[in-house]
Amino acid sequence: MDAVIIVLIILVVLVFIALIKTIQVIPQASAAIVERFGRYTRTLNAGLNIVVPFIDTIRNRIDLREQVVPFPPQPVITQDNLVVNIDTVIYYQVTDARAATYEVASYIQAIEQLTVTTLRNIIGGMDLERTLTSREEINAALRGVLDEATGKWGIRVNRVELKAIEPPTSIQDSMEKQMRADRDKRAAILQAEGVRQSEILQAEGHKQSEILRAEGDAKAAALRAEGEAQAIRTVFESIHAGDPDQKLLSYQYLQMLPKIAEGDANKLWIVPSEIGDALKGLGGALDGFRGGGGGGGGSKSVKPPTERPSID
Repeated sequence: MDAVIIVLIILVVLVFIALIKTIQVIPQASAAIVERFGRYTRTLNAGLNIVVPFIDTIRNRIDLREQVVPFPPQPVITQDNLVVNIDTVIYYQVTDARAATYEVASYIQAIEQLTVTTLRNIIGGMDLERTLTSREEINAALRGVLDEATGKWGIRVNRVELKAIEPPTSIQDSMEKQMRADRDKRAAILQAEGVRQSEILQAEGHKQSEILRAEGDAKAAALRAEGEAQAIRTVFESIHAGDPDQKLLSYQYLQMLPKIAEGDANKLWIVPSEIGDALKGLGGALDGFRGGGGGGGGSKSVKPPTERPSID
């Protein structure tokens, strides 16, 4: 009786194990390769799947989502014989689980080695300057070669990115010095341009100031001359309106003589010939005054000189 119970327990356990091996649940975006007696049978997709226990075996479970694989820096020689280290990142996706399992032993290692060799071929035809400025070109060339080669492996390469391009230390120092020199040059050019613009603006301002000052002086001189002309015209009209006689004019002429001799620089002054007429008229006026006053004595006529030099 005890042996029967033991056999029943063993049968229950075997049935339970068989059920577990019969029912296979595959997660979403995954696939499983089923082999029967070591030979490929089918690919299990996401969901609940039934297999034959102890006959069918799961060979490989593959993630069908897009994968990101960074590769370590690889030394690459450029066309001008400089060694640069390049880090790459590959974005790929398994599209055929069967091909990814049976067509290549390790598709990750195969992609890495293919990336390195392709990168060396591409960079070998470029100099350093072009390598540093042609990331998009290198990415496109890498992606084209990898996508074509990995197609038979059931792999699709979506993107290839160059994470870093590191030239030698000596080249980095030279590039840094060149960049610093370029920045200093641009700064000096900008400073010189600023000084030039400032001087131009100052010169323009000085020019405008001088023009305005000259225009003001010209207008002031014109107004002054116009005022003096108006004053002379007014005096002339007043004199003609008053109708002065010869005696008044002679007296005014004599009053202006001291002003002619004013100044330290006047060492010699000339008496104009018209002063004789003025003195003659004034002398006649004085004789008339004496004769009319009855002071006796006859009048004496004196002819004034026409010119007399005088030295202060």
